[in-house]
Amino acid sequence: MRRSYENALKLLATRRRKARPKTPALSPTLQDAGIPNGNQTVRGIPSLVGMKEWLQILGHSESDVNNLNIVHISGTKGKGSTCAFTRSFLHAHGIRTGFPKRIGLYTSPDLQCIRERIQIDNQPITEDLFTQYFFEVWDSLASRGLGQDVETTRQPRYLQFLALLAFHAFIRENVDVAIFETHHGGEYDATNVIPRPVVTGITSLGMDHIEQLGPTIENIAWHKAGILKPGAPAFSVPQEAGPMKVLGDRAAEKKTSLTFISTDNHLPANVRVLSAPVQRLNASLAIELARMFLQLKAPGHTMDSDDIARGIDNFSWLGRFETIEDGMSQWFLDGAHNPLSLKQAAEWFSNNIDAQNPRRRRVLIFSHFSEARDGVALMEYKTIKEPETPFPDLCATYASLWKDFDNQAVVVNEPTIEAALNLAKRISAQEGGMQVFVTGSLHLLSVSGLLTNLDNYSSPPTDYALFRLQVEAGSFVQSQPQDGQSSDRVTFERGLSANRLHIRCTEEGDTARIIGLLFYTIKYSYQRNAAIPGERHVCASSTPNVIPLVH
Repeated sequence: MRRSYENALKLLATRRRKARPKTPALSPTLQDAGIPNGNQTVRGIPSLVGMKEWLQILGHSESDVNNLNIVHISGTKGKGSTCAFTRSFLHAHGIRTGFPKRIGLYTSPDLQCIRERIQIDNQPITEDLFTQYFFEVWDSLASRGLGQDVETTRQPRYLQFLALLAFHAFIRENVDVAIFETHHGGEYDATNVIPRPVVTGITSLGMDHIEQLGPTIENIAWHKAGILKPGAPAFSVPQEAGPMKVLGDRAAEKKTSLTFISTDNHLPANVRVLSAPVQRLNASLAIELARMFLQLKAPGHTMDSDDIARGIDNFSWLGRFETIEDGMSQWFLDGAHNPLSLKQAAEWFSNNIDAQNPRRRRVLIFSHFSEARDGVALMEYKTIKEPETPFPDLCATYASLWKDFDNQAVVVNEPTIEAALNLAKRISAQEGGMQVFVTGSLHLLSVSGLLTNLDNYSSPPTDYALFRLQVEAGSFVQSQPQDGQSSDRVTFERGLSANRLHIRCTEEGDTARIIGLLFYTIKYSYQRNAAIPGERHVCASSTPNVIPLVH
């Protein structure tokens, strides 16, 4: 296979597992490892298993990992923002003093390209570097019999591979500090292969990933505190009483100090990137992490007020409490996808619109799909209602629930994100401007095009495997195929009343996501179990892992 960026992404996509495990699969030792109330809260093989051995195969020792000078951050809401703030403050200090010169940042998910997850010097690594380091990791594991079929040999899954790639890239690039965000959890997270981080941080805790982490906030706190290590100072934002006690107990267990910080009153007011109270708290946590890092790794260096001011001025984090000006309209974007983050995002939107013009037309665009989360429950956190305001959504249940909240609201279901955006733009033209709140998932922001150009709906989805399926299906249609003709995963069937595209799904349980993503490129609308000549729609198939699309 040619060593290209495109082929690297194709191979990476094969590392996705078909479905998350639904049953426990831990050894008795791990089951009894202090999980609150003895609850078994980890499903399948923990992501941490194998990471140390894989790093050794790549030639990286524990000392190599420790020499990255890692800042490790876990939490439910605000991990990415806190990582980005920490990077921004250390970068500002490095410009002023010369240290740190090179900063690595590993976060997830990505919104525009996979390389966003692995950044060096404030930029995603280049396609050339990604390709080079990807195949170095891939080939090294393959040479030990670990690069074959993911279903038949124990090898890195998707997120494990990305974490390995980040460690490998940062070591090869000789960064001065590496900031790592956990995927989810902490104790058994793939990133928790770090023996001695310099400092650790825990952001706001809430109910998310409960199938993997447990049904209570205390379970979740136990997992998040797993990143604490002996001798590495730890900091946390304030938490509820239950999880706060768990964090304190785990700090004692891990033989380290834990300091709960509050919002820094010296942060500047009326700064857009700090307009959400939770972002002020995240920035405050990042300041403490950066200060402690410098204290331990650069004695004599201090984080002064100029570093903080410059770090805030240069802070950027796509899709989190982000405001975009588009002519007479304002777009408020946040990829909130769990109850805690949705509540914080709704409060942020409410505070900012009321401060500017409470009578201005307002629109909510909400999209959420998850087998693990209750989208109806999430809707309860959408606290901003405006009579006669369109509410585009992909689910009639959400629309019905919103009508229960405000029976005078105009609620509109749109089949695609593009259609919802276009409707909002038409309203803006009619009303002479508006304020739009876009939330419900990071995927919504990823495919909407809002993060790059409101007038150019072309941003690909985060999931590269599905994006490639989009491109394949779209190109196949444009090639005017003959009856029975097939590409890799698409087959054309000519019928009397309608023509069909048979799409072979590669991930069990992902039918709804694949249908939706396909329509963003192919421009189909969604209508289940129908066959109307001349219409463009989809027919759901009874055949496992096959979706016939009618065009």
